[in-house]
Amino acid sequence: MAQPGFFQRQANARRNTGLLVLLFVTAVTLITLAVCLLGYYLTRSETSGQPFHDWLLSGHGLITAATVVALIGMSSLIRWVDLAGGGSRVAKMVGARPIDPATRDPDERKLRNIAEEMAIASGIPVPELYMMDNETGINAFVAGYTPGSAAMVVTHGAITQLTRDELQGVVGHEFSHILNGDMRLNVRLIALLAGILMIGQIGSFLLQSAFYSSGRIRARNRNNNAEVAFGVLGIALFVIGYVGVFSGRLIQAAVSRQRESLADASSVQFTRNPEGIGGALFKIAAQSSHLESTGHASNMNHMCFGEAVPMKLAGLLASHPPIDKRINAIQPGLLTRLKSRARNATPAPDRQGQQSTTAYQPTAASGIAGATPGSGHRFADQVGTASTAGEDFAISLLEQLPASFRSLLYARTGAVQLCYALLINHLSDGEQQAHLSQLPAHPLTGPQPDLLAKLVPTLNSLGETIRFPALELAMPALRQLDPHERRTLMTNVQTLVAADNRVSLFELALTSFLSRHLGAGAERVVPVRHRSYKTAMPALQALLSLMTRAGSATGHEADTLYQEAMAGFGDHKNSQYPIRAKVSMRELQAALKTLNGLSPLLKPAVIDACGHCITHDGVINAREYELMRLVADQMDCPMPPVMV
Repeated sequence: MAQPGFFQRQANARRNTGLLVLLFVTAVTLITLAVCLLGYYLTRSETSGQPFHDWLLSGHGLITAATVVALIGMSSLIRWVDLAGGGSRVAKMVGARPIDPATRDPDERKLRNIAEEMAIASGIPVPELYMMDNETGINAFVAGYTPGSAAMVVTHGAITQLTRDELQGVVGHEFSHILNGDMRLNVRLIALLAGILMIGQIGSFLLQSAFYSSGRIRARNRNNNAEVAFGVLGIALFVIGYVGVFSGRLIQAAVSRQRESLADASSVQFTRNPEGIGGALFKIAAQSSHLESTGHASNMNHMCFGEAVPMKLAGLLASHPPIDKRINAIQPGLLTRLKSRARNATPAPDRQGQQSTTAYQPTAASGIAGATPGSGHRFADQVGTASTAGEDFAISLLEQLPASFRSLLYARTGAVQLCYALLINHLSDGEQQAHLSQLPAHPLTGPQPDLLAKLVPTLNSLGETIRFPALELAMPALRQLDPHERRTLMTNVQTLVAADNRVSLFELALTSFLSRHLGAGAERVVPVRHRSYKTAMPALQALLSLMTRAGSATGHEADTLYQEAMAGFGDHKNSQYPIRAKVSMRELQAALKTLNGLSPLLKPAVIDACGHCITHDGVINAREYELMRLVADQMDCPMPPVMV
């Protein structure tokens, strides 16, 4: 059975949010009724045999129910606000440390190389990488609200015990969660579980307090009846809390199992190596994936590669399918081969020092691998995937980058200078100096001539196709800038863009990219505002007018192409939305912002219409690619490399 595409998975993730809310409300209702039942029996002398349903509607019952709902709601809200910081906040919550982009540790560099290859091949910024140093089990998870703000956390056991192929399989699994919209649901589930588990935590606190107090009072031979009652109440609430624990585990299992199976399959699709992820799962079965160093392991079980805690009633409550079933689902017979290999003590081939076994070696200067003009593939089908050619291009690109150039992208100062170099590398030396002189001096955000002298020649030698991949490699360092430094960087970029009194498509793409991923609302999820094309037609008119003119040699050709592109968006009269003679950059940005508010299932047609405009003549030039990349990025549609 074919896997659902990126946009269908995005729509499914949004629907799962509704399912999550329904399950949460059900769990809260059960917990509230259990606490009210306890309150009913504790106040029987006051109710004089009053039936439970009457007591529930009385003052005592309503106050009890309202208190329980308020406690659960406040606990979830507090955790929800706490996790508003996105993936980095979740990583810090579990005690993970950020991996230095310029790390020299071989295992950490192995992880970074794999993550960079995957990011370039799938068209998203490199996620922030974190390490759980005290965890010897094999596990990993990703967290965040958008693909551009994702954080990937791996255990020390994962990077030290897995071969490169196996680690690549795990990273591919986690990239699937990034691309499928699972991260947002996972983070929200952490917040909801915090509320569900609150009653049990209160009971545990009361129970411990009662035993501590009664011990002190017994030592002084005083009456401890009140403390005994206090302890009984704590025990009752603690037991009721298990209703919340059970409900939480059921919710985790309900929203997680199918997505884990999909992520396993996507990992194979990304890496083209079923034995990679299969071997990682086999090692988990033989060893462990449990998280021991954090008290949040139970709440995060649903978002980890393997079970983070021992699970009773595993068949009912486990967030992941059984390991054997996961391995056999990846490839029939794989489990048998792995067991045979383990018995014979013959290790699987480890391509630790290799990056690819394919013979395909494109040059970055000649083009970008991926979907090609006239290939018959819809552009929308490529979104949210990592193709074979795209992966090979990423590997080849990283091999061609000089070590000095690549190391600069891992430091904040070097990443900032890259943004400036991308805007001036095509200018003469005199023009470069004139433009840079407009920027204020600053140790970090000011121009650094010595660093620019290392960046500009490489950009010129490798060509235009290096520009977006270089930005993606620099994103972890750029995310380390504080809010003031980010604002200064974007102000300086705008100054360089305005220096020649014109804005090119790449300059627009660069400023939009930085604003989308470093701006104040970078981690916010764009809500669905348009469930039909009717309300977004002016935005489509502006976008497709620009796309058709960019992809056509004559006005007549542009008119024909525009009619073809607009044909898929309803029976609108040509006179109502005619092709526009000119579209300003500000109008294009506004149009893309509107189109990002489309329902996920409406976005494929927009991507395909744009793809039709730039491929109708069988050629994609650099200008058309930059425009296509701008559209995809601003609509939160990760676009793998395409042939230029």
